[in-house]
Amino acid sequence: MDEQLRVGLVGAGPWAEMIHAPGIANHPGTTLTGVWARRPEAAASLAATFGAEPFEDYTAMLSTVDAVAFCVPPGVQGPMAIEAARAGKHVVLEKPIAESVEVAEELAAAVAEAGVASLVVLTRRYAPETKEMLAQLHRTGGWTGADSRWISGALLDGPFSNSPWRHDKGALDDVGPHAFDLLDAALGEITDVLAANVTDTGLWQLILQHAGGATSTVSLCLSLPMQPPFADFTVFGVNGHRTLTNRDTPALECFTNLLDDFVAMADSGTTTHECDVRRGLHLQRIIDLARRKAGA
Repeated sequence: MDEQLRVGLVGAGPWAEMIHAPGIANHPGTTLTGVWARRPEAAASLAATFGAEPFEDYTAMLSTVDAVAFCVPPGVQGPMAIEAARAGKHVVLEKPIAESVEVAEELAAAVAEAGVASLVVLTRRYAPETKEMLAQLHRTGGWTGADSRWISGALLDGPFSNSPWRHDKGALDDVGPHAFDLLDAALGEITDVLAANVTDTGLWQLILQHAGGATSTVSLCLSLPMQPPFADFTVFGVNGHRTLTNRDTPALECFTNLLDDFVAMADSGTTTHECDVRRGLHLQRIIDLARRKAGA
């Protein structure tokens, strides 16, 4: 790009401080122009750290930027992202993209109508090791099933343990999109949730149906005191099995890779990507179906 993409950041919590703000501020194609948060003092502090302008009025910030990166709970993100898209701003969205399928549909429609770029922060999809594994799986073929487990004590201790929306929605909404996205990318589109159950301890277990006949199982929990956290992803079929446990690429580097794609999309006028808002809507529908199947 001839000029850096001016990005406003919505949110000033731990993930914004760890990933979004430094990623945007240090990327050669973006500049962190402004920060808005529900707590003005948090916005001011984060903005000062990265040389951005704090805003107490979200609409005022929109008038100064080309794009908005969101790092707030889904119930906050959905309506604000719709406003940003309708104002012609490109959007970087956290997962899940909204609090409900209805709002997610409205957001996807707003992005499409505005013709702006959108990407969802499905962190591991931007890791080179993940891209290589998916490419290998597609070259080989013959995969009939998969198993994915994302288990941690994130709600018990650490930077996200005081997150109200994570305590309210649990692992299904927080890490579920990551698991569903990888399974979907590996085996084909998830077309149904065959079974879903959640325990009193917050352990979700699901069986998913994929286009083409493959099935997969998923276990998700944020309230088991495991150190380090445990996450793996295994596919199997006539050609044996393949497992992805390599998380060597740090989250900040994954976010930088996302910004590479985002800047290129904005520069070229491209509005489609395998992780764009339509992907977020698809994952939102899976979450909704799983919750209904579990009676939760």
